[in-house]
Formats: sequence, structure tokens, C-alpha cells
Amino acid sequence: MTGPEPGSRRAAATQSLATLEAHAVQLRAEVAGLQKVLATLRDRAPPSSGNDLLEANEQLVLAALRAQAVAEAAERHRDEAARAGERDPLTDLPNRTSMLERLHLALASAQRRQAQLAVLFIDVDRFKEINDSYGHPVGDQVLQSMARRLESNLRETDTVGRFGGEEFLVLLEDLASTDDVPGIVEHLLDVMARPETIAGHVIELSASLGIAFYPDDATDEAGLIACSDAAMYRAKRRGPGGYEFCHAIERGADGRPMAAPLAPDDGEDQRLPGPAGTRARQAALQEANSALVVSALHAQAQETRALEAHARALGSMAAAAHELRNPLTPIRIAAGMLGEARDDLVRFTRLRDIIEEEVLHIARLVDDLVDGSRVVSGKLSLQREEAALARVLEAATASCRPAMESRRQQLVVELPPDDAMPLTGDHTRLVQVFTNLLDNASKYTPEGGSVRLVAVRSPDAITVSVHDTGIGIPADALRRIFDMFVQDRTAAALRPGGLGIGLAIVRELVEAHGGTVVGSSDGPGLGSSFVVTLPVAA
Repeated sequence: MTGPEPGSRRAAATQSLATLEAHAVQLRAEVAGLQKVLATLRDRAPPSSGNDLLEANEQLVLAALRAQAVAEAAERHRDEAARAGERDPLTDLPNRTSMLERLHLALASAQRRQAQLAVLFIDVDRFKEINDSYGHPVGDQVLQSMARRLESNLRETDTVGRFGGEEFLVLLEDLASTDDVPGIVEHLLDVMARPETIAGHVIELSASLGIAFYPDDATDEAGLIACSDAAMYRAKRRGPGGYEFCHAIERGADGRPMAAPLAPDDGEDQRLPGPAGTRARQAALQEANSALVVSALHAQAQETRALEAHARALGSMAAAAHELRNPLTPIRIAAGMLGEARDDLVRFTRLRDIIEEEVLHIARLVDDLVDGSRVVSGKLSLQREEAALARVLEAATASCRPAMESRRQQLVVELPPDDAMPLTGDHTRLVQVFTNLLDNASKYTPEGGSVRLVAVRSPDAITVSVHDTGIGIPADALRRIFDMFVQDRTAAALRPGGLGIGLAIVRELVEAHGGTVVGSSDGPGLGSSFVVTLPVAA
């Protein structure tokens, strides 16, 4: 098995992150401009001059339009980068990462519906000979031709992708019966066996194919791919242009498939030539091949994890472009109506407040976006100094108290008396941590509920807990609550308009201070708790 080119994917991830941060910085500048215009409006409310009002009005509209243009540019780049990140550049088929994701989703769907699916592992026969004889440009055209043939001869419900090198993976979903698969496979092999004329050379082509079924052969992605890969190698040993089923493959003591049978099943002597022809040598080779398949799948999983930064960057662009466009509409409408409120102080003030509220919302989103891009790229930094956690918590509670009072929520603060709780850290970033936790506790707690902030000091650490009586967190969401761009559906429906970045930033900042943060909940409707532990100053 061969792998994709990780260097190009890392370069794409780096470029996406750089563009993401550039968009965020540009948006921050536009928001600063909007806030400056608002400050001018506040000084002039209501304006004494119609020209002053018209000028301020025009500035607001233009600033809002510039901000929207930046958000739309981010969305366009996201779409382009998403396609580049999901497609193989040579064949324009889904790449390995995209195919693994599709297989994961297909398995989840098949499990829910108790349906069957098949995975076909395809390898172009004698591809090295083609490259050696005619050159790599011709080999590239062979792969492009094979991709077009596969893509045009599958059902609409099926998916084909380039798995790496000369290997393709086909996903057959919605199978009425596994008995339909041999006909599909034989048609594909027939199509792939047609000669191709490239650069004046008539090239004879064929492919070997292995088949694995869910749930009969395996129930997860790795198992299905390993099984179909082993079946493909068995087919290739029998000669070019054939196919084999995974269930015909011998399995080792650990249940993993082996590429070649331990003994011939058709009367032919299939022993390897020379000294390798002994049964013990053949078994050793089979074990080595099985280990190679497992090792390749493990390497593939590692590579997939390494590419998650790219996916997170694209997710950030998608969420940011969507969320940043939402507040721009009321800004433009309110700004356009300011001119009609020239002589109405109450109406003028209300429109100005609407704009100010939405601009502050954009500012928070942009700050999260900038921090999120820095978390993904590893650029989030601290300004360490001697700090007092008591002052940090005082600032955080002062920031969140007005919103809690507006929701008639009770905030209970329990701190060690006469203890500044000294530590070494970044005061501003620590305020950000606890403001985020308190703000989340308030947002997801109904009116009239309560939030408790408790700090306890031990000889070597300070533990700060934030408890609420809110909507709680389901167990499946709790496992990923600190991941980037993750929001529980219930929470997102209750308080829309976020990027799902806040808790990821909290974890990053806490761990940068040498601490830990843990979230817990007894379930929906039973509140939640977040516990931050920080080392004390030496």
C-alpha cells in the first residue's frame, strides 16, 4: 500500500491557516472602524447637523459593507480550500482522507439501517512497468484514465477515490444483495482492461480487485480496508485482471486476513520458488504481509490525525463566514434608518444601540477566530508574570455579572478569605479563561438559575470550579466538549451565534499555564461543572 503526499497536504494546511488568520486580522480592523464610527455617533446623538448625520450614516454603511466583503472572501476561500483538501490533485477523485470519512459515515448509516455495503480495493496491474517503460507522465495519464473509467461506470450511490499510488477504493452502498456485487466487479474489470493509447503508445491495461463486505467480513473501516487489500493481493498472485472475496482469505490466530492461502485450494502448486517454498517460509511471509497491512493502516491513521489541522482551519472559515455575516444585516438596516431618526432621540438612540450590540458581537467572534487560528497553528502565547488569581476571578465575575443579573440568575462566589492566591501566569489570558466558563454557565442556565464559582487552595495547586444548574451536557457531547468547532446541538439551538471555539481556547490556555481543565455533567437538564487546576507560584 502506498500513501498520499503528506508534504502537499501540510502545505495546504499551512496556507489555509495563514489565510484564516489574515481574514481575521482584516476583520478586526474593520470592526475597529465600526466601533470608531459608533463612538462618533455617541458623541453626536442626536446630530445637530443633517450633513453630520449623513456622513456618519455613510461611514457606517460603507464599514459594514467592507466587513461583509471580507467575510464573503473568507467563505469563497473556504470553499476552494475545502475542495482542494478533499480531492486528489491528479485524478480529481476524493482523496484518501475524504474516502475514509465517507466510509465512516456509510458504516454508521448501514449500522442504523442494518444494511450491507461493500469495499472494493483496486490496484492497477504492472503499473511500475508502465512507469519504467513509458515514463511517469504516461503513468499519470493512465491513472487519470482509470479514474474516469471507474467514475463513469458506477451507480450514483457509489463512491470511488484514489487511495494512493496506483490504488483506488470503491464504496458500494445500498446493496439489495451481495449477489449483485460480482456483476458490478466484472463490469468494472472489463472496462479497466481496455487498451489505452497515450503519446502514441498502445498500452495494455488491467487491474486486480479485492472485495470485503460489511458486516460479514469486518465491521470497521480498518478491517474492511485490510480485508479487501489482502483479497486484492491474492487476486494479483493468481494473475492480472482478476478479483477475490475477503471471505476466501485465510486468517491468522489474531483474526487478521493474510494475503495468500496457507495451502492451495484449486489443486495448483502455489508455493513460492526456491528456498521460500517451504510451508514455514510461506507462513512467515504471510505473517509479514499481514503485519505490513496493519502497519500501513496505522500509518494512514497517523497521517489522518496530522491533517486534522487542515480540516479544523476549513471548519473555522466555514463557521466564521457564516456567523460573521449574520450581524452585518441588522447593522446595515439600522445604519440606513438612522437618517430617518434625525429628530427622534429615542429612536436614534435605539438604532445606535442595535448597531453597537451587533458590532460587539462581531468583535467577540473575531477575537475567538484569531485565538482559534493561533491554537491550531500553535501560536497562542502568554505574557507570564506574577499574578493573583483572586484579582483574576474578581475581573471575570465583574464582566459576567451584568448578564447574569439580566437573566435573574444568582452568582455565588466562594474564595479563600484573605488569600490573593498568587501564581505565575498571564493575567489577561486567565481572565479570558474564567470569563468564558462563567459566560457559558450563564448562557446555558435558565432564568432564575444559579452559578457557583468556588476556589480551593492546596499546598501545590489552586482548584477553581464553575458549577451551574443549566441544561447539562449529553455524554456523547461531553467527550468532545474541548475540541475545536464542537457545539452540542441543544446548546447551539438555545444560544446560536458562536463558533464552538471558546472551550478549546480555555483548554489551550489552561494547559499553557501547566494546569488541567475537566468538564462533567450528570446529563441533560442536570447542570454542568468545569474544574480548572493551576499550579501555585513557586
